[in-house]
Amino acid sequence: MISIEPVAAPDAPLARRNPVAKVAAALIFSFILLATLDPVAPAIAIACELALLPLFGIRYRVLARRALPLLLSAAGILVTLVLFAADRSGRVLLDAGPVLVSTGVLLTALGLVLRVFAVALPGVIVFATTDPTDLADALIQNAKAPARFAIGALAAFRLVPLLGQEWQMISMARRARGVDAGRNPVAKLRLFTSTAFALLVGAIRRGTRLAVAMDARGFDAGTPRTVARRQPFTRADALLIAGSVALAGAALTTSILTGAFRPLIG
Repeated sequence: MISIEPVAAPDAPLARRNPVAKVAAALIFSFILLATLDPVAPAIAIACELALLPLFGIRYRVLARRALPLLLSAAGILVTLVLFAADRSGRVLLDAGPVLVSTGVLLTALGLVLRVFAVALPGVIVFATTDPTDLADALIQNAKAPARFAIGALAAFRLVPLLGQEWQMISMARRARGVDAGRNPVAKLRLFTSTAFALLVGAIRRGTRLAVAMDARGFDAGTPRTVARRQPFTRADALLIAGSVALAGAALTTSILTGAFRPLIG
């Protein structure tokens, strides 16, 4: 079951911050870390993120479950670089036919994996501590986003858990009709592809009905809309954004001073 509900303690100091401030801090923090390819800066960033995690009211075990797709992608990156990396410089650690592992390959893989974690973890933390309705309200009030866009994104976000339920329903319906791949991997791939296509068609139809319903309720009227839930942007929210800039800058500065800095461009 896909869950989009916040899992953080609501009274945690940083979990209470304005959703727009948390999104801005995560984007700035991630964007600055994209400037380097070395593993030092993202490693420092990950250490800072994990150290600040209790202030967001999230348990490490819960974060690990939410970040499971990142772990799988990191394993895929590592295997891909070990098998197909063009740069084989450095001392050879393993030479087994087509598999050649060197220190240069491991350093490149380590840097890329750490960058993936350092860039993606802030987003995982933000959405684990933010209610989608509060985020939509804050986008309208603080970021001055169009109500049609914000409410539409909220509605689509709320429909995400239904994808898992529909996948189960489609699979059970096909199994009831005797459509089963058994142990044949090719048949499993074909069945997976057809199920994914059916899920995509259903999602497009639901999105079309949702768009028509929103237009029928005046979301495209262009008239000013009132808000029921105020999302104040306080000095603490500005400090959160400034703190993210300071931490990302400190990570880059440490990378430069240690001589590990490898600019993305140049």
